[in-house]
Amino acid sequence: MYEWIKALHVLAIVSWMAAILYLPRLMVYHVDAPAGSVQSETFKVMERRLLKAIMTPAMVVAWISGLYIGWQGGWFSAGWFHVKLAAVIAMSAAHGFLAVQVKAFAADANRRDGRFFRILNEVPTVLMIVAVVMVIVKPF
Repeated sequence: MYEWIKALHVLAIVSWMAAILYLPRLMVYHVDAPAGSVQSETFKVMERRLLKAIMTPAMVVAWISGLYIGWQGGWFSAGWFHVKLAAVIAMSAAHGFLAVQVKAFAADANRRDGRFFRILNEVPTVLMIVAVVMVIVKPF
């Protein structure tokens, strides 16, 4: 069962990362769409569906399966696991922040520019690199 859960975990992570990397990119383009325009309304639908149908369910599955793997593998006392877990917590915080931004765009209340979302788009990338290095290399 452990290997099946690990496969599920990898699939959830791939889905979560794809969505969390794509959502800020949508927001970069959404910023330039006039409020109430067809383009803006289309971005609202895309952002909401990405968040609710892919990103959040994938995060939940990643957390549940990851905690199971950590418990089953006895990783909770390993230093690398603590760093990886911190990266995942930070990724979850970024996820939450993006969810707030989806709501702001939905209400035509976004106050941030495209540059902000371009920079924000790099945060999950850095966190993903940290998590992958910790899991694969296990440096400590």
